Amino acid sequence: MATIKDIATRLGIAASTVSKGLNGASDVSEETRQLVLDTAVEMGYASKRVRRTGKRKVCILIENMEYNHIDQFGYEIIVGFKMAAARRHCEVTVIPTNLNMQAKEKYDSFMLKHGFCGAFLLGFALHDDYISQVEHTAVPTVLLDNTLQNRYVGYVGTDGFEGIEALIALLAKQGHSRIALLNGSKNSMVTEERQAAFVQSMERHGLPVDWSLIENGWFVADCAKHHVAKFLERGATAIVCASDLIASGVVAELKRLGKRIPEDVSVTGFDDLPIAQHLTPTLTTVRQDRVSLGKSAFMLLEELIGGVSIGKLLLRPELIVRESVGPCPQSVEKSL
Repeated sequence: MATIKDIATRLGIAASTVSKGLNGASDVSEETRQLVLDTAVEMGYASKRVRRTGKRKVCILIENMEYNHIDQFGYEIIVGFKMAAARRHCEVTVIPTNLNMQAKEKYDSFMLKHGFCGAFLLGFALHDDYISQVEHTAVPTVLLDNTLQNRYVGYVGTDGFEGIEALIALLAKQGHSRIALLNGSKNSMVTEERQAAFVQSMERHGLPVDWSLIENGWFVADCAKHHVAKFLERGATAIVCASDLIASGVVAELKRLGKRIPEDVSVTGFDDLPIAQHLTPTLTTVRQDRVSLGKSAFMLLEELIGGVSIGKLLLRPELIVRESVGPCPQSVEKSL
C-alpha cells in the first residue's frame, strides 16, 4: 500500500505538502491538492481515516431521484440504508450530485478527499461520468438498478422480471391481449430490463407483441400525454407502466380523453408508492420494499468493504391488486 512518502517521491514535492493536500489544508493550492488526490488514488493510497476500524464513513450519492418526502421513491431507500448503518455505528452522508460536480472531480478522488470508505449510488444513468469511472474503481460501491463488471461494485434491486410477469399474468387472466408498455427513460438498465421482461412475459402467455404498443417516456407523470392517445388508436385495452408516477399520468390522461378505468382500459404501475393508494381508481402495481432495498444496499456495501465480492442482490417483488385492473372490454362483450 502506498504511503505519503511514496506519493511525495512520485510528485517530487515535500511529504508535508502531500499530507496537506490529502487533508484539505487551506495553504495548498487547489491544483496541487487535486494532483495529490489523483496520484494517491492511482497509487492505491488509503487514508488512516478510511483504514481505522470503527470510524467508517460512507456516503449516498444521489442524482435524478427525489428523496425528501415519504411520497418520493428515494425517501424510504435512504431511511432503510441509514437504519442499517446506525446499527453498525457507521456514519452516512447524503450528497446530491449533478453532471457539473462529476466533471469537476473524479469519483475516486472525491471519495478519498472526504474519507469515505464506500458509497451507494442512487438515480444515476448509464452515461453519467461517475458510472463510467466506477467501472474501474477500487472503492467499494453499490449501485441501485445498475450493474458493472467490477469486483468492488455490487448491484441491489428488485426482480423486475418477476414483477412484470405477475402483471402480465393478471392481465392475461382478465382476457387482455392488446397490452401496451409505457416504459421509463432510455439509458437505464432498469428500463431495458422491464422491456425485456414485458416481451418475454407476453410471449410466455401466448400474447402477441406489438412493438407499436411499446414506448419510452420518462419516470414522471407528464410523459403520459405523449403516448396514451396513440395506444388507444392502436387498440390497447391495458397499459403497463414502468412506475407509479407514469401510471398516475396515464390515469389522468385517460380521464381527459373520456375513458373509464378499468371498464375501458386497465392500468398498472410499478413501485407501490403512497400515491398508488390515493389515485381514483386505486392502482394495481408491483411493490418494491424500499426500506429493505436500503437495508440490503448497506449490507452489500459492508460486505464489499470487508473484501467479499458480491455482484448482485435481488429482492422479490409483490403484486398488489387494486381497482385499476378489470376484464378486457371485448371479453365482456363476447360473454353477453
